[in-house]
Amino acid sequence: MSINSEGVDVAKWLNTKGITAFVLKYRLLPENNNALPNETEENQNASSAMTKKMSKVLELATSDGLNAMAYVRGNAKELGIDPNKIGFMGFSAGGAVTMGVTFNYTKNNRPDFIVPVYPWMTVLGNYTVPLNAPPMFIICASDDQYDLAHESVELYSAWSKSGMNAELHMYSKGGHGFGMKTQHLPSDNWIERFYEWAVAEKIVVQ
Repeated sequence: MSINSEGVDVAKWLNTKGITAFVLKYRLLPENNNALPNETEENQNASSAMTKKMSKVLELATSDGLNAMAYVRGNAKELGIDPNKIGFMGFSAGGAVTMGVTFNYTKNNRPDFIVPVYPWMTVLGNYTVPLNAPPMFIICASDDQYDLAHESVELYSAWSKSGMNAELHMYSKGGHGFGMKTQHLPSDNWIERFYEWAVAEKIVVQ
């Protein structure tokens, strides 16, 4: 639904830094009046019709993510990539998929790092930080109209309290769904902060 600003454009930017990127098309609810109501602050909460319907398809979307991880790692040699430096990034509902992958991985499809960007955590319900949780880099804006800022802070706190590696960047302005859009705000440069983190974590080498 936002595959350019939160997919293709992200991949192209990462390519300029020498990072191989794959854009995953995962299963979603059909976008029509019967299946998916228009997003508003009122229907984004845990009891909303949209959340209930999305929770049903999230298992399928998570399966798509886990299969993608297994495919990339299983074909790492042919793809010319390091099988021990494969991460997973997702935006909004894709952030929920990112965390769904993180909460359900096995040895073969565990992400080496995760990047949930304004992740929708409510749809996942209660969660437990994995014992071998991957390093995490979280991005969000305080003025996210779906109140995802608090969910991002809670996610960071859960990782931190468990002694896991986590970094959080919370912009005062940016709204929801900024992706690679230009808004002339500090949030425009979030992906550069991710790259700096990746270098510091030795995920990429300059």
